[in-house]
Amino acid sequence: MKHLITLILLTMSTSLVSAQSEEDAVKQVIVEFFKAFHEKDTTALRKLTYGDVTLQSIGNDKEGKIKLSSQPFSKFLGGIAAIPDDREFKEELTGYHIQTDGAMANAWTPYNFYLQGDLSHSGVNSFQLFKTDDGWKIIYIIDTRHRN
Repeated sequence: MKHLITLILLTMSTSLVSAQSEEDAVKQVIVEFFKAFHEKDTTALRKLTYGDVTLQSIGNDKEGKIKLSSQPFSKFLGGIAAIPDDREFKEELTGYHIQTDGAMANAWTPYNFYLQGDLSHSGVNSFQLFKTDDGWKIIYIIDTRHRN
């Protein structure tokens, strides 16, 4: 009986370590995404994604009504590349909540976004990732935006 309990505990701890290492790998993709974003490195951003990434944002329009907007990933990359060198921006993540199940993962990352050092808006990013033979790749990003 002692051997059975030991075997069960060993199996459970191995599963927990494996799940944690997957969460760490997903987190690393998100960290690399924002490093490339801040460096305006569109080549690195493309390497972190898979296929035709869907980008969406939830926020208020000029009349204050909630709206969902979508943007092609290519337009996002073009916008990043066009940011002038003297334009300072930073998206600061304030946490990571990561879940994995096999080859699917979700990363929920609250953030504050700064322009020229001033807080512009806050919200949450939700990343959907797919595990390929080359590792975790981003397939979908949606965020919320709250003006302060």
